[in-house]
Amino acid sequence: MRAVVLRVWILCWLILVWVLLWGNISAANILSGLVVALVITLLLPLPPVPVEGRLRPLPLLRLIVHVAYSLVVSSVQVAALALRPKPPLSAILRIHMAVKSDLVLALAVNIVNLTPGTIALEIDQARRLIYVHVLDVGSDREIERFHRDFDSLQKLLVASFERDSDWKPSQQEADA
Repeated sequence: MRAVVLRVWILCWLILVWVLLWGNISAANILSGLVVALVITLLLPLPPVPVEGRLRPLPLLRLIVHVAYSLVVSSVQVAALALRPKPPLSAILRIHMAVKSDLVLALAVNIVNLTPGTIALEIDQARRLIYVHVLDVGSDREIERFHRDFDSLQKLLVASFERDSDWKPSQQEADA
């Protein structure tokens, strides 16, 4: 059932993108969007992405607020660094992720890459390690703050998508 809902969602999304590209809503645009969406999904299918766990709306809202707040704060910090005459010290830090799902791991990496002043350089999927380049880590306190911030992000990701009571691995994960 989940797979059917996902396919219908993808078709609707592709039709919407097609209509937006043409700039007006008409029966011809919707119909041609359906044809294009079917061609894309049937001839160029994406590999299946296992979706495990269950979405929790309240922790998800807290996650969204946390990420938005982090984006604003880090943008201000990077702007302040740009105004300083002395270049900031940067480092590559290793983060261990305690997430079970590859999808949540990818989401965490995307959040890291969106945050100004950080970029994920390498992901060790098997050991759940992310190597992140971080600006302005001139002291142990700054490194600890980065790890503390990332731990709170990780806890919100787990609360939003991977509670142990709801966790059921996908068939692909169970077969591996």
